[in-house]
Amino acid sequence: MHDHIHIANANDECPPSGGYCRTHELNILLLAALYAVSRVLSRSLDFNETLRDVLRVLHDEAGLARGLIAVVNPESGKLSIHSIYSPEGLIQDDAQYGPGEGIIGLVLERPRTIKLPRVADEPNFLNRTRVYDPELPFVAVPIKVGGDLKGVLAVQPEGPEDGLLEERAQFVEMVANLIGQSLRLSQEVAQEKSSLLEERDLLRRTVRHQFGFDSMVGRSAVMRRVFDQARMVAKWNTTVLIRGETGTGKELIANAIHYNSPRARAAIVKLNCAALPENLLESELFGHERGAFTGAVEARKGRFEQAHGGTLFLDEIGEVSPAFQAKLLRVLQEGEFERVGGSKTVKVDVRIIAATHRDLETAVEMGDFREDLFYRLNVMPLFLPPLRERIEDIPEIARHLLSKIGNDQKRKLTLTDMANRRLANHDWPGNVRELENCLERAAVLSDDGVIDVDLIRFPSSRERSTARPLRTATPSTGPVAAAPADLDINDPNLSEKERVIAALEQAGWVQAKAARILGMTPRQIAYRIQTLNIEVKQF
Repeated sequence: MHDHIHIANANDECPPSGGYCRTHELNILLLAALYAVSRVLSRSLDFNETLRDVLRVLHDEAGLARGLIAVVNPESGKLSIHSIYSPEGLIQDDAQYGPGEGIIGLVLERPRTIKLPRVADEPNFLNRTRVYDPELPFVAVPIKVGGDLKGVLAVQPEGPEDGLLEERAQFVEMVANLIGQSLRLSQEVAQEKSSLLEERDLLRRTVRHQFGFDSMVGRSAVMRRVFDQARMVAKWNTTVLIRGETGTGKELIANAIHYNSPRARAAIVKLNCAALPENLLESELFGHERGAFTGAVEARKGRFEQAHGGTLFLDEIGEVSPAFQAKLLRVLQEGEFERVGGSKTVKVDVRIIAATHRDLETAVEMGDFREDLFYRLNVMPLFLPPLRERIEDIPEIARHLLSKIGNDQKRKLTLTDMANRRLANHDWPGNVRELENCLERAAVLSDDGVIDVDLIRFPSSRERSTARPLRTATPSTGPVAAAPADLDINDPNLSEKERVIAALEQAGWVQAKAARILGMTPRQIAYRIQTLNIEVKQF
């Protein structure tokens, strides 16, 4: 092709009265087509599908057939055909054009609009695609994004040159400009999506490491057994019931199970069942419809729906009322429920992890907890031992907690051997939470960040003799406990273990008599003696 590009003169004069101005008629047609193109481009971010729809609109609405879009291959620098739309429909072609190769290649070599009244007159016309009519006009326009050539849009009017080629070429330029803007938006969205995916994957790796079993503190045999069981159950959708005293780390185990399960890509939604009254608990779990009760100004998804595809952690499950237990049982059995104030059944796919510090077997025996719900939850029980049963873990747990406290205080904290020894000689009725509070108090009192034995302080009634050598606890043994015989067992400051020991002391260690003092059955107090690791005195 030569440097001169033919530009046809538009016939702007209307025919004699009674006829229509061809230019005006074409402009109306092209304006409607331009609107249709803009709607197509704004309809979807799927750029491949959008470009094919643009070519179809040019054919159907603007009378521009045999539309072709070629895109620049960033690796080879050549133009590769993306889509062709002929009167027969969409055509697949994998032809490529280098700089100066054919009319399309001329646009790649020097980006500018090419207008030909009759394409056969152009020596560079190759017609590799075999779809163009040599006798008809031809228009090729560069597609640019930020000044860079990204592709070429080429079309062919359906009829011979009628003096309106310039108007059609200007219209094709506007379409190419819209395509360029849409392509830029698509690239920005793709880049943002890629950044978000990278950030998401980084957060997932971070969270998985943070809640991984390998990063959890505890090397005692009893804790290794718990971690092994949790690893095994994490692979499946089995319902898990985590049991243990308050402060033993039940929520940490629930997190570890979720983030190491196939459901880790979805959310883990948590709810403390003891924190809400029953009427609010139902709305929180199942959601509500608009107008279901005063203040329900809009519909709201409950925790079950929020956890769809993921995990729902129900903490303190033993605190829910028998009436609500029946509603909960249906969801666990059927996987469906109705929102409060609604009649539509909602189905969910949720893995349940529940936790409790209560003796559910005793609660079932006393009629406080439904037996069928207990067995529905107790598919895979995990028992977390109290801190006093894994004394050998205390130094490692203390280092971990001091690192956390030190980060908050922006300084390094260390623990002396004597301080470690004193920590090991405490009963820890409050478990790890009590240990953390104790270390934080000590850190506050330490001027230089070194925590010595004098900074480790407990209530005197809860401290064992520091002269006693450091013991290594096992799940099956415990210390010989003692409590004053005249201790008030109704004192709210007493732990459950202290109450049981006090009752046993008052009853001369006769379990049946101690059970009557506590208002329990012999079976119930026997269970508590076992779970609280109380060594029974023999007389």
